[in-house]
Amino acid sequence: MDGFFQPIADATGASIDQIKLIFCLLFSYPLGSLYIRMPASRPDFKHIFSIVVTSFFLVIVLNLYLGSLQLLFSVVGTYYIVQRVQSSRMPWLVFLFTMGHLTINHVIRALDDAGYETIEISGPQMVLTMKLTTFAWNVLDGRRPADELDKWQTQQRVVDYPSMLEFLGYAFYFPGILVGPYLTFNEYRALVSGSLYKAAEKAEEAESSASDPMHQRLVPRGRKRVAFRKMITGLIFLGAYVVFHPEFNFQLTIGDEFEAKRLISRIIFLQFCGFFERVKYYAVWTLTEGASIQTGLGFTGYTKSGGTRWEGAANVNIRNIEFAPNLKVLADSWNMKTNVWLRECVYKRVTPKGKKPGFRSSLATFATSAFWHGIAPGYYLSFFFFAFVQTAGRLARSYLRPLVLPPTYVPSRDAPPPPQTTIKQAYDYIGIIVTVALTNYGALPFMLLTIDDSFVAWNNVAWYGHFIVGGALVFFYCGGTMLVQEIQAIRIKEAGIKKQREELNRLVQTGAITPSSASGAPTLPPVDEAAQELERGFKGKEKEREE
Repeated sequence: MDGFFQPIADATGASIDQIKLIFCLLFSYPLGSLYIRMPASRPDFKHIFSIVVTSFFLVIVLNLYLGSLQLLFSVVGTYYIVQRVQSSRMPWLVFLFTMGHLTINHVIRALDDAGYETIEISGPQMVLTMKLTTFAWNVLDGRRPADELDKWQTQQRVVDYPSMLEFLGYAFYFPGILVGPYLTFNEYRALVSGSLYKAAEKAEEAESSASDPMHQRLVPRGRKRVAFRKMITGLIFLGAYVVFHPEFNFQLTIGDEFEAKRLISRIIFLQFCGFFERVKYYAVWTLTEGASIQTGLGFTGYTKSGGTRWEGAANVNIRNIEFAPNLKVLADSWNMKTNVWLRECVYKRVTPKGKKPGFRSSLATFATSAFWHGIAPGYYLSFFFFAFVQTAGRLARSYLRPLVLPPTYVPSRDAPPPPQTTIKQAYDYIGIIVTVALTNYGALPFMLLTIDDSFVAWNNVAWYGHFIVGGALVFFYCGGTMLVQEIQAIRIKEAGIKKQREELNRLVQTGAITPSSASGAPTLPPVDEAAQELERGFKGKEKEREE
């Protein structure tokens, strides 16, 4: 089929593989309309349909015949490992089996010097690895007592082992086979059976029965509208990528022309490059999200106004990324399904029972993420850098952020949002600028891949990311935390005195006490005791340092 796609590739300047990928994503929309019309009473139809469509994409369109056989090998191998191995080590065997297979293809890709514009089997295999390892953990959770599981594990545990056909349908679910989103087995089973829409039954069953007595499927309203809105959004991002990416990309940051610019111009130019590097991910993830919604996946309930919500297939939150006040918000909004996989299948699983996740859990998660992406040194440079960024951000949130909030404000899950004072807004705006600047800086090795190119690019922007993060860590670990805590203690104490005076004035005005008796009034304990406790902590630490 290359002859069909070549003229489009020539006209757009994109590689033929990229054109094929977009074709598969767009063709999934009409196929999704056929998929959702298949009766829930015949789930085998949907399983077979997904398998056939995925085979068409991989073999006929992308010419990945041998690659598709490799995916089949991973799927069948996982199916029998999970079924026959009853020990608690079973998920780790699946992890080694699938990740080992994926790593072999990453090595082959590196030896072939394949760039991002080349579509080969390691991309779909990355998605499949998440599915298969998650399935293994879900089956193990199904064998464990329910009182040992957390909420996510309870919801996703698999008790009834699937048939081979059902498992193949899950593994080769066609809208997400190429670039995601990945989904759990229970989510797939709920999609096929229609139980995903149980929340919609009371609201729409009567209406659908009255308007269509032969109505056989219950799908909440708004699916097509949301799906095609995602498609249009994805195409807009795709158009922006085609037009602007040749002029703004990370590869330009290692060229002589870039180096000849003034430093401030180079740093500003890098921010534009970072945005248009992300745009291609926005495009493909938004397109595949819409295709998944078209099949019925992603329904998450209703809004307060009665509209339907289709957020379950999202893999990216663009607004939160481009205006993230800190790295945590950005990381939680980027490649969200992979974040779920890393959290539920690595971060929590490597933590010993009865203990909270710590440094080792974080290190194992970062290492797994880098290893899953590939063997290029640039991946490890980026993840290593972002580990320090995350640490600096956590320290800033713990120690600096309280200084821009009211002294008596206590953050908690149930607490109302803090007041948006001028200084708080300024802090948030600075956080957005710094977060985006560090993200664009840290992503350079991820896209350039090699150590040499990464160091050249970092050097061309004066290593500003390292200076910002390094300076922050030096500040916090060399006395800055004590200084900030002392300032905050003074603020709390002053707030307590102010509150005490306001309370005394109120009591005098209401006649509860007289001005003469107010002088002997006791201080208000909550705020004053908090300030005294902080002071005692500071004095204790100072004594320890002197000793």
